[in-house]
Amino acid sequence: MKFQVMYDNGPRLRVRSGQWAFTKEEGYGLASLLLDQSFIYEVYTSHRNGSILIYYEEGIENKEKIFNILKGITLDDLFEAEPTQTQVSKEISEDFYLKLSKMIFKRAIMRIFLPIPIKNILTIYHALEYVWDGLDSLTSFRIDVALLDGAAVTGALLNGQYQPASSMMFLLSISDALEDYTLQKAKSTLKDSLALNIDNVWVVGEDGEEKQCPAVDIDKGDKIKVHMGDVIPVDGKVIDGEGMVNEASMTGEPMAVHKMEGKTVHAGTVLEEGNLIIEVYSMNKETRLNKIIDLIENSEDLKAETQSKAEKLADSIVPYSFIATALTYLITRNPTKALSVLMVDFSCAIKLTTPLSIISAMREASDHRMMIKGGKFLENYANADTIVFDKTGTLTNATPKVVDVIPMSKRYSRDEILTMAACIEEHFAHSIATAIVKQAEKEGLIHEEDHSEVEYIVAHGIVTEYDGKRAVIGSKHFLFDDEKVKLTKTQEKKIDKQSKEHSVVYLAIDGKLEGLICIDDPVREEAKYVIEELKSLGIENVIMLTGDSESGAKSSAEALGITQYKSQVLPEDKSRIVEELKQEGKTVIMVGDGINDSPALAAADVSVSMKNSSDIAREVADISLLSDDLYDLVTLRKLSAGMLDKINSNYRNIVAVNGSLLVLGVFGVIQPSTSSMIHNLSTMLFGAMSTKSVLKDSDYENDIEVKAIDVVEA
Repeated sequence: MKFQVMYDNGPRLRVRSGQWAFTKEEGYGLASLLLDQSFIYEVYTSHRNGSILIYYEEGIENKEKIFNILKGITLDDLFEAEPTQTQVSKEISEDFYLKLSKMIFKRAIMRIFLPIPIKNILTIYHALEYVWDGLDSLTSFRIDVALLDGAAVTGALLNGQYQPASSMMFLLSISDALEDYTLQKAKSTLKDSLALNIDNVWVVGEDGEEKQCPAVDIDKGDKIKVHMGDVIPVDGKVIDGEGMVNEASMTGEPMAVHKMEGKTVHAGTVLEEGNLIIEVYSMNKETRLNKIIDLIENSEDLKAETQSKAEKLADSIVPYSFIATALTYLITRNPTKALSVLMVDFSCAIKLTTPLSIISAMREASDHRMMIKGGKFLENYANADTIVFDKTGTLTNATPKVVDVIPMSKRYSRDEILTMAACIEEHFAHSIATAIVKQAEKEGLIHEEDHSEVEYIVAHGIVTEYDGKRAVIGSKHFLFDDEKVKLTKTQEKKIDKQSKEHSVVYLAIDGKLEGLICIDDPVREEAKYVIEELKSLGIENVIMLTGDSESGAKSSAEALGITQYKSQVLPEDKSRIVEELKQEGKTVIMVGDGINDSPALAAADVSVSMKNSSDIAREVADISLLSDDLYDLVTLRKLSAGMLDKINSNYRNIVAVNGSLLVLGVFGVIQPSTSSMIHNLSTMLFGAMSTKSVLKDSDYENDIEVKAIDVVEA
């Protein structure tokens, strides 16, 4: 491929191959080819002029590698591909700005160079669309914004007010473009959050052997194995195994569904428990999930409630505008004064500023590395009065450590208890299991595989056969309530005395309690301050949910300044607690990161997943934090509340300015042309103010740094 370097500065390189070098789809393929290189971060291509923009890890060697790759690409190497979410988002923004630029450029040309008769003819031509929409509303007996806009434009033209009519239509067209842009961005983000980004799957051969293969090579009839915690990549039928599948992304129901042989599963759902072998029915664009994604294109549900209210408010004002216009004409018998009232269109400013405020807030959230799936979730976050935290991985760093190992009988020593626990837990992908295994490694305790295949009991523990005996390890509820392990009074006193203020993992062999492993997962240093800040910002109820023992939960709650907490909570309990809070009339934020949190995340009014969350938590959550910083919760509250304050302030200002114009028009102080000019200028001013950043005007970030230092020093 021949190319010319157009820009070369640091980690940013732009080359150009000329027009027709590749098609739009081949550009996506070219980008995917370059992104296969580990040192290349982002690639954007433009088929219009053959431009390729590359962000890469800075270095002469890497730059030379890029040049060599590009030089080695031939026409045969080009292939068509689908765009990434980053490319789609960038194209949506570029198309919007291009459309906006064209609108402004055309208007400037029309205003400066065209003769007045030609301008008037073009104004009448553009007005036909508004007149037609107004007639459609009138014949359908709808008194809405379209009717008011059509009447105002028609009245201005009949009165010879071509310039005011042209200005009104220009601002209305910008408002429509902004609304369309807002919805496209929200839909794009949601589609990406639902889309499956699975590169490889485990294929089961005729001999039962598992082999990892690229997902794109899967065909109907193939058999694939899905392991616990994985996203199911295809639609299919279970032919072996059983498990609990979370279908929240498909049905909205937070509780996992039991799947066994003969049951159907769908792409995008997540296997919470067990292992499944699935016969493939459909994949890629044929799956039910992708059909749902296609339906999103026609969905209006992504609008923030505030935006919908703004549109309803604009419609509700219309009858009063007509009444005021009619009364003005009846009282004054002056069509000019009546037109001055009609030309003051409240809806234009309301419809323009509200989506602008939401776009600005979502853009600012993106700048702070937060992914918002729609404007309505920002609104819910701002209005919430209750926040529910999962403890591990959210209020803590999810790096628990073993602080004590306590034998409960003379049959096994301390080292034997830790060795057995590590042997069993090493098969379980959980932070506490990892802590036990690491402690055994640290102490040089080597163990052999003396147990049979383990059985996972989600949020409870593990059951297996160890050295020919039934071994169970897990929570207090699991051992003593479910497994009916016997606990003597002496053992109970020993547990209360030696494991106080710790989370405890219990180990039982043949129905007898043999050992305790005490775990500590220190809370994040900044967590207490973040909770205080959230309370000061209007969050009335802060609740911590954890599967820890009562003593461990109480210790963490006291360290964080939390008065409401629940210990030994199961996944279904979390979801139930959130539902109960909602039934009490509370607006609930749920913050979590694990598979077990997904039912509660799905049930909340608005849910937030942390950076290192499980796949299902990120999929179910409405808001995803892309940085491992609890302060983002405070930033998000300030940002969302600032967005609503801005919208409400716009309402007040719009009513004040346009109400004044109405009064001045009725008394004949200003002409329709002056009224329209002031109305349009104020609308543009409010629009510009709506794009203003919420967080830049505060000393928030400096305040964070100071208080963070205070926390560390304390």
